[in-house]
Amino acid sequence: MFALISLLVVIIVSIIIIRIGAVALEMTGLSKETATFQAQSAFSGTGFTTSESEYVVSHPVRRKIIRTLIFIGNIGIVSAMATLILTFVGQTQEEATSRLIWLLVGLIIIYFFARSKLVDQGMRWVIKRALEKFSSIRIYDYEQLLGLSRGYSIGEFTIKDKSWLENKKIKECKLADEGIIILGLYRKIGNKEKFIGAPYGETTLKLGDKLICYGPEEAIRNLSQRLRGKKGDDQHKRAIEDEKRRKEAQADELKGE
Repeated sequence: MFALISLLVVIIVSIIIIRIGAVALEMTGLSKETATFQAQSAFSGTGFTTSESEYVVSHPVRRKIIRTLIFIGNIGIVSAMATLILTFVGQTQEEATSRLIWLLVGLIIIYFFARSKLVDQGMRWVIKRALEKFSSIRIYDYEQLLGLSRGYSIGEFTIKDKSWLENKKIKECKLADEGIIILGLYRKIGNKEKFIGAPYGETTLKLGDKLICYGPEEAIRNLSQRLRGKKGDDQHKRAIEDEKRRKEAQADELKGE
């Protein structure tokens, strides 16, 4: 029975370690879903060969977290396998059946424990405070900082043929007048994709460039679909007018304070 209890303890500890790793990755700027997947992948050693993992390990702090999860995961999996074998070795059929039932009951309890939103919120709160106190990782709530739940968005789209943006300099597009900021762009040069952060106004946008933009969600969506020509120019003018009205509304809200 001691081996069975040890196995359940190993599983609980593994879940807690994965949760700590996920929260730590989330604190570096990853989304909750991505952080959870990468933490589980690194700990279990499966699924960590996706293109997304290359993006994760290119960050020094994330790389350290992933390396730690892989190291602990190797120990944890070996320990779990060893205790699983010890749980059933040398047991009679009745004892093995009884332990199997207890194991299933324990796993069901652990599953509902891990899936509980209340437990998740409590664990995340404790883990964040501990990481902030005992590590150099600092949390940034990008959704709150950038107002992503208040009509603003970070959008990504590729400049396609006949796009209104194609072969224009950034300053010529006057996107700021539409309330849109280009945070960066990806451009394929040869066989490699290069990233240009905060591109300056003289940068010419080319076919195939992948833009990362910040601004009103609807404005970014419309920009991604805008075609060159008179219709596109008219859409640009309307977008500027919409942005003026939005700023006026914001000014009225501030006066109301």
